[in-house]
Amino acid sequence: MQLLDTFDWIVIGIYFAILFGLAIWVIRQKTDNTEEYFLAGRNIGWFVIGASIFASNIGSEHIVGLAGTGAAGKFPLIIYELHAWIVLMMGWVFLPFYARSGVFTMPEFLEKRFDERSRRFLSIISLVAYILTKVSVTIYAGGIVVSALLGIEFWTGALATVILTGLYTVLGGMRAVVYTEALQTVVLVVGAATLTIMGLDAVGGWGVMRDELGPQFFNMWRSASDPEFPWPSLFITSTVVGIWYWCTDQYIVQRALAAKNLKEGRRGTIFGALLKLMPVFLFLIPGVVALVLKQRGELNWERSDEAFATLLTVILPSGMRGLVAAGLLAALMSSLASVFNSSSTLFTIDVYKKKYPQSSEKKLVMVGRIATVAVVIAGIIWIPIMSNISGVLYEYLQSVQAYIAPPITAVFLLGIFLPRINSNGAYATLVGGFLLAGLRISLEVFSKNGSIPEGGFFYNLGMMNFLHFGVISLVISLAIAVIVSMFSPAPTLQKVRGLTFNTMTKEQIHENKNSFNWVDIAATIFILSIVAFVMIYFNGK
Repeated sequence: MQLLDTFDWIVIGIYFAILFGLAIWVIRQKTDNTEEYFLAGRNIGWFVIGASIFASNIGSEHIVGLAGTGAAGKFPLIIYELHAWIVLMMGWVFLPFYARSGVFTMPEFLEKRFDERSRRFLSIISLVAYILTKVSVTIYAGGIVVSALLGIEFWTGALATVILTGLYTVLGGMRAVVYTEALQTVVLVVGAATLTIMGLDAVGGWGVMRDELGPQFFNMWRSASDPEFPWPSLFITSTVVGIWYWCTDQYIVQRALAAKNLKEGRRGTIFGALLKLMPVFLFLIPGVVALVLKQRGELNWERSDEAFATLLTVILPSGMRGLVAAGLLAALMSSLASVFNSSSTLFTIDVYKKKYPQSSEKKLVMVGRIATVAVVIAGIIWIPIMSNISGVLYEYLQSVQAYIAPPITAVFLLGIFLPRINSNGAYATLVGGFLLAGLRISLEVFSKNGSIPEGGFFYNLGMMNFLHFGVISLVISLAIAVIVSMFSPAPTLQKVRGLTFNTMTKEQIHENKNSFNWVDIAATIFILSIVAFVMIYFNGK
């Protein structure tokens, strides 16, 4: 495997010089108040918002993991990369309520809709979720990428990147994150597109690759009885995870909250949805190319998660390797920067400020910076446990999200669409769903390491297909929310006014209609058409 040469390092050096030049410029701007530090002064345009949404989502865990998914033949998992339609849902359905309420965080929105208990609990759940699904996975994937590219030890590369990213995130806040992500998006797309095109050329084109692997390899819709990816559970669980991730998670929604106004925020989500169409072609296909080349004896890798980095170092010429390597490093850094900033926002606004409401703006910004460091340390500690849950990084990511997402998705959906759902129902759902998720993760780890004997109830629950478990968890969460709400008093109209569809005022409806035009509608229809085409094309025929 060919490592980077002098010309590659020059390209990477130029990229980092531009990146940190931009970061330094941003850091010198005003960052001494919470709105500026956590939401970039709520003054970001649609292009930067869309690019930031995409860059936040597509981290090194996506590139490494999605390519590994293609190399391992787990094609049904691409349904998670067809969530452009759910990104649109965030802009058209959820964002108007978030923007109108003027909140900093998603837990803060739950307090306005329900009560302080839900806010506090969601803050804790979100921070735990970041450790389980974002920080640890991103650092792990980054270690794989950096060690493969630079030929250095795993932890050395991973921690060095964490430190570099943490510097400009801690110092510059949200504005440093979104502007550097806009640059990183361009580098990432150009680099990955180059690798995809050259990879397809190396195997003889799409048709040759499809013929060599067979049409069934590219089938994302397996039978309902498939032991790995039964399509009904796959579709339902992936949608639940998608709504949680794209519509209710601070990590993503924070970008749209930084918009100048609702119109810019919605257009940012539409642009982000357009960009979200690309991962299948930019990251999964190179993994399939790596598999074909391995079968031909032209490429060698041991784990499927090594497919992308190995393909990169072998197939690209000098200079281009550096560009794509810069794209990979950009993805790693953008994801880390996003989760760092979101974690510090959640802890500072929803935990610390609630306990110490008289804290100065400067004090809150400092607390946010300290919180970032704590979350990173916790994520690093979790990495060794990840290997006991799934052998393929991307599958691990989706399985853990399937455990965490259902109760949060249920609370937000019911909270916006059903005014009758009250604070008791929301809180009971969050607590019950989180306990169920914790039980499942514990049983899965103990079942796989032999601590729980085979055949019993707890073993079967721990080893149940994670997609089936996601559906069951959703049904239980919806039931808890409805039943508990029905057996306790309904919220007052004053409490829910403007926070649900049924209670919007005429002024709010008029404001919402004025925030889009025919261009936004046409772009939305175009994106939905592409999603439908891809879902139909990859049917194994």
